[in-house]
Amino acid sequence: MRHAMTAATIALASTASAENRIDTIRPDAPALAAFGDNPIGVRTMTFTNPDQIDVARTEAIGDIPTYDRTLTVEVWYPASAGTTPGGTYTAFLRDGTTTATLTGSAARDAAPADARYPLVIISHGYPGNRFLLSHLGENLASKGYVVASIDHADSIYSDLGAFGSTLVNRPWDQRFVIDSLEALDDELGAVIDAENSAVIGYSMGGYGALIYAGAGVTEISTTYEWGAPQGLLERNLAGSNSHASLVDDRVKAIVAFGPWGMNTGFWDANGLAGVEKPVLMIAGSIDDVSVYDNMRDIFTGLTNTTRHLLTFNDANHNAGAPMPAPAESYFYSEALGFSPFEHYADAVWDNVRMNNISVHFITAYLDMHLKGADTGSYFELTENARDGVWAVDDAGVPTDGHTYWEGFPNRTAAGLRFETLENAR
Repeated sequence: MRHAMTAATIALASTASAENRIDTIRPDAPALAAFGDNPIGVRTMTFTNPDQIDVARTEAIGDIPTYDRTLTVEVWYPASAGTTPGGTYTAFLRDGTTTATLTGSAARDAAPADARYPLVIISHGYPGNRFLLSHLGENLASKGYVVASIDHADSIYSDLGAFGSTLVNRPWDQRFVIDSLEALDDELGAVIDAENSAVIGYSMGGYGALIYAGAGVTEISTTYEWGAPQGLLERNLAGSNSHASLVDDRVKAIVAFGPWGMNTGFWDANGLAGVEKPVLMIAGSIDDVSVYDNMRDIFTGLTNTTRHLLTFNDANHNAGAPMPAPAESYFYSEALGFSPFEHYADAVWDNVRMNNISVHFITAYLDMHLKGADTGSYFELTENARDGVWAVDDAGVPTDGHTYWEGFPNRTAAGLRFETLENAR
């Protein structure tokens, strides 16, 4: 039956989403979801980290090979005034062979604006690629950020290697890209303020971001047979000199969508206590990949920092992060055993809706921590949105009884929960 529906499903998807737009803002989006005033430029860059351990090709015993680890990075940035908006991207889908054309607002290789902007790193899941959160990259660039989204070698759809490489390399890739962009000696480098950086990670990207922020992994996780061979994950071990050297004063804030790892014992109280940077977590309440209850354990365990948790009730692992499923993903893949559509979509929530909500909170969060903006009211919320009361006068001015979520139009915050825990010290 699933196979018989394929042609009709593709036809419907093609009609509805022919352009695969990644820049859609719904009329009911919260206040900070809208694009900013800056035109957007985009460049594809590559950076090579020499003489790295080749984790994906290391066997359980024997010599440990090395290689030059090359990362492809999509970089969005505020472009010069007068830049004509619009462009496309060609991206591999989840099956690693099918490509989709994505349409956005960024102009390819446009001249950068004449100013300096904070740096944001985007790190995809396993598997993923640099376009998975491209909607977020464009949106933040329009608001005055340089945004670099990484293709993590051994972890992308078209180049999927051993999982151990992802476990070891994620936080180091994130730092290496910040180092590489800071070292640029050209017109793009001139606009990057790497001293004010943030890392946004989804799933395994969130795992890496938390390690980068100070959450060293447990000793037991360095011994898993399915993990990194020959103890290579000890590079990220809590209390090790190598992990201590990773912590980076340039990084001022972390965003973790559906962070994976607590569900399989990669952190304990000691490891999580190592995080002293503010953290915004975004998750689905029925996530069965990173497991919602385990992500809540991360949230409560980050005792040495102020942290927030935005929950999409009844959403699964794709809560808030992936771009809308491209029309080309609406088919049943014999190789995967499922439709690539499932890799992007949620069964309950609309992707564009979730993306708009996520970028609203991320904008307020990054503006606060990287630009010093007074956006605290966007986080001082009634925990369960359904309990908020809409109370405004005839002129639309909130009255004393108004407790609805800041920035959300009436009746639009349903299905959401927002929690904050303060630094325990």
